[in-house]
Parts: sequence; structure tokens; C-alpha cells
Amino acid sequence: MATQEICRVVSNTEVGTGLFALTMEAPVLCAQAQPGQFVHITCGEGNLLRRPISICDVQDDKMVVVFQVKGDGTAWLAKRREGDTLDVLGTLGQGFQMEQLGARPVFIGGGIGVPPMLMTLRAAKENGAQPEAILGFRSKNMVILEDAFRALAETHICTDDGSYGVPGFVTDILKMHAHEFTSICACGPKPMLRAIAQIAEEQNIPCQVSMEERMGCGIGACLVCACELKLRDGEEGVRYGHVCKDGPVFDSKEVVW
Repeated sequence: MATQEICRVVSNTEVGTGLFALTMEAPVLCAQAQPGQFVHITCGEGNLLRRPISICDVQDDKMVVVFQVKGDGTAWLAKRREGDTLDVLGTLGQGFQMEQLGARPVFIGGGIGVPPMLMTLRAAKENGAQPEAILGFRSKNMVILEDAFRALAETHICTDDGSYGVPGFVTDILKMHAHEFTSICACGPKPMLRAIAQIAEEQNIPCQVSMEERMGCGIGACLVCACELKLRDGEEGVRYGHVCKDGPVFDSKEVVW
């Protein structure tokens, strides 16, 4: 059952071009947050529409979310300042299955899919694993959370245009190091996830992917975020799941790419 909490903004900082890291006091939501889950934030006075935003990190009673300004709602959110309050619904969705990661998991994020990997990697390390991270961005001015990841684990950075880190894509780095890892967790654009899932299958590495889809209600009542999944037990055909309720995290072999 989702919890509604009125959360006080602690800070809201631009960390990249059009990218903001917002920290809020959310003791109830922090206590129940799991790696890979998200929250639904009301963006605008009198606005009934909420925006789904992945949980980036949790420290005591403070929750960090990182978002990209894409429309009126997130533009409003970017203007929130210390002391403002937010109406937040959470924590939502099925997160990563941490018990399946093994001793050497790798966490892969692309663009705005990077933030939820931080909490997940931190949890894996606290559980005794030796994680690594592979983070991909379009260009240098879009790189976020590098210091936070490097403080926790060996971190590889790549950019599409070669302006920072290794030129190329996260899959280029994964191909070189895949044999070192016991599992893969990834979040980012669907083409990236599809390519990662293919590598994971070829290398026989367990892989969990967090799907990015447009959402309406965030609790499984509407059909906006429906995605195609394979039938279980090897049956032919497809079934439809909701990214907000059945996901956003799925076994990569379960997804119809």
C-alpha cells in the first residue's frame, strides 16, 4: 500500500544541464524504500498530475531524487527551494532482487537511468558484494553523480560524443569485462537495455533491468505504462505487465524486446 507524505525540501541543486538533485525530508518513505523503487511527486499547486521519479539514494530520513526537466511539471519541481513542501506518494514498484546479485555485480546506468543505480550499488556493497559501475552519458555536461559512485566502487564513465571518459557506449565496456561479473543490474533507454540483455544472455549472466516508460497513475490502475512480457513456463505468446506495479525492474529474459 502506497504512503502519502508531505516532505520538506532540504536542497535542490542543478548537477548537469537541465538535471537537478533534490533532497527532501521523508522519514516514512525512507524507512520503506527499496533499491530500484520510485516515488510519485505532485508537481504544481492545484495540479493533480504526479511525476514518477526514481529514488537515487536514502540517508537516514533524507531521500534524494535526481530528475531531468522535460516539461511544465519538472520545470516547476526544479524551482523548489529549501523549506518548500512536496506531496509525495511512495514507495512504488518492484525493485531489484538483491539476493540474486552474487559477489561481483555490475550496475549500469544510461543518462537519467543512472540515479537509481546509486542506492542499489550502495545496498549491494553493504551486503558484502564487490560491485562496479558503468555509467553512460551523451556528453560531458550531462555527467552526474560520478563522485558518489567512485566513493563506493570502481566506476567506468563513457560518453556518446567522447567528450569525457571512454568514447562510446556502456555496452562497449560491458563486453570487455562481462566475464568478471556475477550479475547485471541496469536502467536506461530501452535500446541500451536491449543490448545489455543480449550480452547477458550470450554470457549466461543473470540480468535485471529497470524499464523506463511513461506513467499515468503510478499504481497500476491505468494502462499507460503497459509493456510486453513473455509468458511464463516457456509458453508461446505474450502477456502485458505494468511497469509501475509489476516493475519497473524485470528479469531481462522476461521482457519482449
